[in-house]
Amino acid sequence: MALTFYNTASRKKEPFSLLPGNDTVKMYCCGPTVYHYAHIGNLRTYIFEDTLCRTLEYYGYKLNHIVNITDVGHLTSDGDTGDDKMEKGAAREGKTVWEIAQYYTDAFMKDWHALNIEEPTRWTKATDHIKEQIELVQTLEEKGTPTARLTAFTSTA
Repeated sequence: MALTFYNTASRKKEPFSLLPGNDTVKMYCCGPTVYHYAHIGNLRTYIFEDTLCRTLEYYGYKLNHIVNITDVGHLTSDGDTGDDKMEKGAAREGKTVWEIAQYYTDAFMKDWHALNIEEPTRWTKATDHIKEQIELVQTLEEKGTPTARLTAFTSTA
């Protein structure tokens, strides 16, 4: 039985396959912004990703699964407005943003393991890959369509 997914671009179910020349499913998943404890709504995302990874492995696919930790500023609004969540967390607790990031990263990892979610291939910190993030966003902008983001997430990232 073929593995199929609903493709939001074509609006239909399609068989999943790797792009020519690839032998691995490459998944980049946004991890937490570590300014406070994760709640069940946040953790639901990682339970879904774990289910997806286990399904792909069941179907025989090799995975390169990367999860990032956002340990730098993230505004309280997705419209690039509002206060910085990391700075608010630091002020709330009288710590530096680096101390806040480490404390809540540790708390998140405890939750991750308590939920028996499989480890990704690699964890990354946003502060270690800012240049690459800018280049990826520029590439997606150059492609100019939501389909580019879907393709990057499911097959080629």
